[in-house]
Amino acid sequence: MSENNFIEQGVGLVQKAIEADNAAKEPDEYEAALNLYKDALQRLTLGLKYEKNEARKKLLMERVGGYMKRAEELKDHIDKESGANQNDSESSNPQSGGSPSKEGGEGERKELDAETQKLRGALAGAVVAEKPNVRWDDIAGLEGAKESLKETVILPVMFPQLFVGERKPFKGILLFGPPGTGKSFLAKAVATESNSTFFSVSSADLISKWQGESEKLVRNLFEMARESEGSRAIIFIDEVDSLCGTRSEGEADSSRRVKTEFLVQMDGVGKAEGSVLILGASNVPWDLDAAIRRRFEKRVYISLPGPSARTYMFKMNTGDTPNNLTDADFDKLGKMSEGASGSDIEVIVKEALMEPLRRCQQAKQFFQDENDKYWPCEKYPNCYLCTPKLTTDPPDTDYDCQYCGAKRMTLWDVPPEKLDAPPVRSSDFENVMKHAFSTVSEEELNRYKEWTAMFGQEGA
Repeated sequence: MSENNFIEQGVGLVQKAIEADNAAKEPDEYEAALNLYKDALQRLTLGLKYEKNEARKKLLMERVGGYMKRAEELKDHIDKESGANQNDSESSNPQSGGSPSKEGGEGERKELDAETQKLRGALAGAVVAEKPNVRWDDIAGLEGAKESLKETVILPVMFPQLFVGERKPFKGILLFGPPGTGKSFLAKAVATESNSTFFSVSSADLISKWQGESEKLVRNLFEMARESEGSRAIIFIDEVDSLCGTRSEGEADSSRRVKTEFLVQMDGVGKAEGSVLILGASNVPWDLDAAIRRRFEKRVYISLPGPSARTYMFKMNTGDTPNNLTDADFDKLGKMSEGASGSDIEVIVKEALMEPLRRCQQAKQFFQDENDKYWPCEKYPNCYLCTPKLTTDPPDTDYDCQYCGAKRMTLWDVPPEKLDAPPVRSSDFENVMKHAFSTVSEEELNRYKEWTAMFGQEGA
């Protein structure tokens, strides 16, 4: 099938869609017209992909834009009618089954309320109902970032009398830095420590396949935040650069409209200033649109942790897992892990905590202590007097060593309820770190430092 056939078929379907649209009076008739528009747009779009005549291509693109707009109007009308029916709207209204119109009145307000309710229902999952239980003290280092957040979030709530006249809390804070340095962790601490309504969103929550719906979601998100009960609301946008990247010539209109809506809402046009704090996180701040960057009044660099912070992270991630590490051992690990991020250290600790289990799997001899618990022997054979195992030995041969007490067996021979894993040792961490590498390169760090010097401030 050639591209001309695609365009011809699309034009034919458009004519049928227009006829069905003009004749439609009932919801199912509008649904049929909408389906015809969708089929037509699919064929026209495919035909445009192969169209060589630039003049014809430009004309068709304009027509496609008009058809797409009409299809969106039909979809909105169908959704509104469906919402009105569910809310038992009065059937005496002569316009209830008519064509989509722009007339005002109580009926339209009820339909708008139904649409708003649907959009806000899609955003309901963004509200953090339960506190994440992350405290400021749980975060190693980053004192500058914590002070900035306390100054912006906690102080206005606890001491509102301090913010009078032109002294107002910041409306936007951007946390930027390499991946795994604690930006989202800081946001969880804000949600825990503040008594504010906390919204946590990403691009997946705000991007819709339907034209015009994404900016409506953005608008409703900010309206929900402004209407929230209690003290100041907080909107946390993770990977904000994926939503508000630099505008370009070839950018889709839908993306541009979303950014425009963000700019309008972050400015708080017509709303009470200071009622909402926007907290953004980004790994690539240089990709942010310049206008969006300006709306984030404070831009805080979340750098890689220093030695003392890394030491704290090793202790925190090890927790109460049985170990024989001393404070000096943890200090040594903190110094050895130069260049590691918080997530890198978390992975190192996970690997190190598995080392005792690996010793159990590799052991060929086990000790049995006075509590009837089994422990793996560190070497094989455990002593030079241990009975060697030969292929010619009968099945009932006793291999228990009479001198060291080691029992020849594998992990799978040990009764599960009687196995005790040995404690984690400092050497377990050191062995893991021999093969561990930082996930952040020196070149990337230099770029963060350059951007901080131009636009941000240190958060360490």
